[in-house]
Amino acid sequence: MKNQYPEASDNKLVDEAAAIGAKLAERTTQLKGSASELGRRAIDAIDQNLGSAANGLDKAAATLHEKAENLPGVDTISGLTHSAADKLSATAGYVREHDTERMMTGVKRLVRNNPGPSLLAVGVIGFLVGRAFRSSNSE
Repeated sequence: MKNQYPEASDNKLVDEAAAIGAKLAERTTQLKGSASELGRRAIDAIDQNLGSAANGLDKAAATLHEKAENLPGVDTISGLTHSAADKLSATAGYVREHDTERMMTGVKRLVRNNPGPSLLAVGVIGFLVGRAFRSSNSE
């Protein structure tokens, strides 16, 4: 049996499809806004904690410097310990001076300019994290 009103039913389908499309577009916009807001909140929370992270790095550096002074007799080990403490202190300064977005931009640039070493570093980190989880599960 043929549809006696093909244009009316076609228009109804088109209207329904357009309404569904509009609802999907609206919901997508809402979700993008929610995700964007969630990302901003996460970055704000990280930025708020960067100061305390930098303070922790400075304390660790000071402790290393103090311990390096008390190491018995081995100048090489003392020098390496002071060097590590200086690097921790420099990292603390970097963390204080840069917000999360600037740090992420720097990491992206580093990875883009050095893809091979970056992949190697990610592989090593993944291996170490895997070992840490495996050893913590077996204990």
